[in-house]
Amino acid sequence: MKTSTSPAIPLWLKILYTAFMAVLIPVYWYHYGPTNFLYFCDIALLLTLVGVWIESPLLISLPTVGILIPQALWCVDFLVQLCGFKMTGMTAYMFDETKPLFLRGLSLFHGWLPFLLVYLVFKLGYDKRALKGWTLTTICLCLIAFFLLPKAGAVLADPNLPRNVDYVFGMDDAQPQTWMSAELYLVTWIVLLIILVFLPTHFVLKKICPTPEQAAAKHA
Repeated sequence: MKTSTSPAIPLWLKILYTAFMAVLIPVYWYHYGPTNFLYFCDIALLLTLVGVWIESPLLISLPTVGILIPQALWCVDFLVQLCGFKMTGMTAYMFDETKPLFLRGLSLFHGWLPFLLVYLVFKLGYDKRALKGWTLTTICLCLIAFFLLPKAGAVLADPNLPRNVDYVFGMDDAQPQTWMSAELYLVTWIVLLIILVFLPTHFVLKKICPTPEQAAAKHA
């Protein structure tokens, strides 16, 4: 005998998130171009959009393991810049008055997306395959950004086009890092992301979140 399951994610949340994405995607595409969607955070937005509708633990777990710590850093950097100081430079674009205020306002999703992902992963369960999946995604995105996209400090015909996507040339888009060779920095950056960001987040999520099977049982 088949048993029906109730949706784990409220319909209103799915609609509200989709409405936000329906605004963000064309606005970002127009102002920043398609390569902007190769940032970790934008990939996270897209995965979440699909994940909330099909209620996939894996699609929600992937961005959760990948961006919780970086988004926390983004928030701290933003607050530091808001107070008139500089930390990493990663949120300098939020204070660039040549960019429309509405456009910059859309980027405030960095502040609420981590909380949404935590909520979703508790509702759907944490899929431990996310660590390997997001690590592979990160490597692919970083290689694309390093070899195919404009580096930090590049002079572009359209200044709004992304440079230094995923910070593969350093934390400051205005100029590349000078601590080491670009290739060594890329490798170091990827390794540090895995060790300092993905692994700790993975172990914490495994510890505190239900498994997909446990989460599904609650909605059976």
